[in-house]
Amino acid sequence: MKHLIQDTIQQSIAVKQLIISNPALLETIESVAGEMVKCFRNGGKVLFCGNGGSAADAQHLAAELSGRYYYDRASLPAEALHVNTSFLTAVANDYSFDEVYARMVQGFGQKGDMLVGFSTSGNSANVIKAFETAQKKGVTTVGFTGNSGGKLKDYCCYLLNIPSDDTPRIQEAHITIGHIICQIVESEMFPKER
Repeated sequence: MKHLIQDTIQQSIAVKQLIISNPALLETIESVAGEMVKCFRNGGKVLFCGNGGSAADAQHLAAELSGRYYYDRASLPAEALHVNTSFLTAVANDYSFDEVYARMVQGFGQKGDMLVGFSTSGNSANVIKAFETAQKKGVTTVGFTGNSGGKLKDYCCYLLNIPSDDTPRIQEAHITIGHIICQIVESEMFPKER
């Protein structure tokens, strides 16, 4: 049991070491944070989507932005697209589950907004359809995926593809990078006197 615990922690550290040693990925993280700041400063909003654990990550990061991260400050307009269960179940029932996020982006996405989608495989049909809709509306798209980027990579303005094919390790890296972005955004939007 102890070996399993130690091995799992080592695997998580190894994935994060691969991220640290990837200058292109680090630059993309910085670019995404900069684009998110620009979005907020220009009156835009950030929408998040994902499925299962990735939906939880989407909701978690939306809460960090709309609530607070490190310190008290004004709320930022960020929301996870799956939190309205009446909408989600109606669209899934009347159209299909593949359409749930695309319909929400169609209704609420505006040019200058940002859509952040989480899919460890990069092949979640509902996230891909949301990105297709977002592109048509001039919404900046940011994909959090695993190593290959899957089909989603073709619809991303920015791709944060974690160098792993192990779903739990990918999700751990997603939330780490998401927290980094939230920290940068909060400090840029609401600088504290040093």
